[in-house]
Amino acid sequence: MERFLSPAVTVTAGFSFSTKPVPFPALPHRVEAELALSVRLRMISAAWCLRRTGGCMAYEGLLAETIGFNGHNGDRGEAYLARPLGPGPFPGMVVIHHMPGWDEWTRDVVRRFAQHGYAAIAPHLFFRFGPGSPDDVTARARAAGGSSDDEVVGDVRACMQFLRNQATSNGKVGAIGFCSGGRHAYVCACRISELDAVVDCWGGRVVVNDPADITDKRPVAPIDLTPGLKAPLLGLFGNDDKNPSPADVNKTEEVLKKLGKTYEFHRYDGAGHAFFNYTNPNYRVEQAMDGWKKVFKFLETHLAAPSKQ
Repeated sequence: MERFLSPAVTVTAGFSFSTKPVPFPALPHRVEAELALSVRLRMISAAWCLRRTGGCMAYEGLLAETIGFNGHNGDRGEAYLARPLGPGPFPGMVVIHHMPGWDEWTRDVVRRFAQHGYAAIAPHLFFRFGPGSPDDVTARARAAGGSSDDEVVGDVRACMQFLRNQATSNGKVGAIGFCSGGRHAYVCACRISELDAVVDCWGGRVVVNDPADITDKRPVAPIDLTPGLKAPLLGLFGNDDKNPSPADVNKTEEVLKKLGKTYEFHRYDGAGHAFFNYTNPNYRVEQAMDGWKKVFKFLETHLAAPSKQ
C-alpha cells in the first residue's frame, strides 16, 4: 500500500520538479521516508535564490496549504495560506474573496502574493454555510444574505493577527478585496485600525443608493464608516462598471478628500467589473497588468519596511 503527501501542500521552484504526489511506503518504513522527505525539502528550501524583477522581490519557492483558523466569535473555519520559502522577514496580506466564493482564482491570488514576497492568507468567508463546491456554497450564502459585516471583520482580524504572529513576519499586514470583497476591504479598513494598507478592487455598495441594501447583516453604509479609516487606501475601478459606477467612485473620493484620508484611486477605460479575473469574460489583460503593478508598488511603499517595535 502506498500513502501520499497531502496535495494541500504545494512547493514550486525555478527548475524541473515533479508535480506527482510523493509516495509514502507502508509502515514500518514510513518514518524513514518522512524524514528523508523532510530533509529533501529543507535542502531545496536552502537552495532557492531570490531575484529582483521590475523593482519587486520574486521568490522562486513557496509553500501553500489549507489551514484551520478561529474567526469571528471563535468560529472554526478554514483558510488558504501561502508564503515564500526562507527566513523572511515578510509582510503579510489578507486576501478577501469575491462573491463567487473561495475559489481557484482566489487561491491563485494568494500564491501570487507569496511569489512577490508576502505571506498571504485567504479566509473562507462562507464556511458557516457548510461544505461543498464554491458554486454550491455561494448559492447558499446568497440565499442567506451573505456573511455579516461583523463576521467578515472578525475573520479578517483573526487572519491579520495570525500573519503578524508568525516568526517570519516583518510586523506589517495589509488587506485586499475583490468585488464584494472590495466592499469588505473598505469596511475592514475603517474598523480594523491595525491594518497597515488596504486595497479595494471594484468594491460595490460602498455608497448605498438603495435603502434595501441596509440590512441586519450590513447595517451601515461603508462610506459612513470612513472617519475610522487609518490605513492608506488604494482603489482600482473600471469605468464601464455598474456597481460601483463611476458616480459611486466619485462620491467615495469626495468623502475621502473631505476627511483628509491618504488614498489613491485609479480608473480604467475599457474595463468593467472583475477585470483582473482571467476566468471571467470581463478580464482585460492590459488593464489588469497595469493594475497589478500599481498594487505591488503601493504595498511596497507601505508594507516593505519592518514595523517599528
